[in-house]
Amino acid sequence: QLQLVESGGGLVQPGGSLRLSCAASRFTLDYYAIGWFRQAPGKEREGVSCISSEFGTTYYADPVKGRFTISRDNANNTAYLQMNSLKPEDTAVYYCVASLPLQGFDGSKWSEPLVYDIWGQGTQVTVSS
Repeated sequence: QLQLVESGGGLVQPGGSLRLSCAASRFTLDYYAIGWFRQAPGKEREGVSCISSEFGTTYYADPVKGRFTISRDNANNTAYLQMNSLKPEDTAVYYCVASLPLQGFDGSKWSEPLVYDIWGQGTQVTVSS
């Protein structure tokens, strides 16, 4: 079974930073677009960021632009989400996702959950003083 395992979540004060990691198990990330979604209690799941496989093109949701940075380390089969200047409204469960585009990755659809084939179990991020 193909798996993604997130780590790095936790409790942080407003203005603080966290780095989430996403490790792939039983498959290689090289040809996959990697994304991060989040879901807060009582809210819909939303796309946070994505990085394509071919050119490493990155995409960000407006609320996190300039604060979050997505990256990938194919040699270590791991992706990351660096989150800086965290706000209470960033509190959510964060999910790592992967998509193997058969005909090229359509960046205009990066935030659509159905694009992604593999989902991690999620890691809790809580921003609170």
